[in-house]
Amino acid sequence: MTNIMDKKILVIEDDEQNRYLFSFILEKNGYQVITARDGLEGITRAREEKPDLILLDIRLPVMDGYEVTRQMKELPELKDVPIVALTAYAMKGDKEKTLEAGCDGYIPKPIIPKEFIEVVNSYLKK
Repeated sequence: MTNIMDKKILVIEDDEQNRYLFSFILEKNGYQVITARDGLEGITRAREEKPDLILLDIRLPVMDGYEVTRQMKELPELKDVPIVALTAYAMKGDKEKTLEAGCDGYIPKPIIPKEFIEVVNSYLKK
C-alpha cells in the first residue's frame, strides 16, 4: 500500500497567493507538492516529475488550462494522471467545459480548505 507521503501533486497556478495557499494545505496534509506558473511549464514539470495528481488553474498565461489538459491527455506518460480544474470559472456551463476538455474533476475558487483536501484525497485513493 502506498503511503500518502509518496503522493506527488503538481499545482499549476499563476497567482502566487493561490499557489502558496494550495501548497500549504497540501503539504500540511502530507503531500509532496511541485508547482508551475503557466501551462507550458506545467506540462514540462508533469513530464519530469510524473505526479499522482494535477491541480490546474484554467486561466493561465502562455497556454490556458483547457489546452494544457488536451496536450497532457495525449501524452502516454500522463494520460492516466487525474487532472482537477481549480478555477474561478464557476458560471453555468464552466464545469462541463472543463470536463469536456478532459479534466477529471472541478473545484471552484475560492476554495473551502476542508472540502478541497477531501476532493484531493478522493482522487488519490482511486
